[in-house]
Amino acid sequence: MIDVSTSVSEVLVTVTGDLDLSVSDSAPVALRQVSHLKQDRLVLDVCAMGFMDSSGATWLITLADEIGRRGGTVVLRGASARDLFVLKVAGALDLFEIDTTHRC
Repeated sequence: MIDVSTSVSEVLVTVTGDLDLSVSDSAPVALRQVSHLKQDRLVLDVCAMGFMDSSGATWLITLADEIGRRGGTVVLRGASARDLFVLKVAGALDLFEIDTTHRC
């Protein structure tokens, strides 16, 4: 499940469960919703994310790229070592500011 909520200063995208082909219907909807918002700071909370496949990684990268193109910041919160490795191998880790202080 992908949930999008907003405050005055940021957008919070919370991923719960697996980020894979099973969310292929909700992921594009969330991406469109985020792309229409004006906030420049996006927090991706993946504390409750179980598994991420390549389609999930592609979605995260697309989301980060969308915010980055408009000069915003994307904070990745709660990513596992495996998630970070997948993003590093994809050459996309630099699209994210990694929140190392948040505890899930």
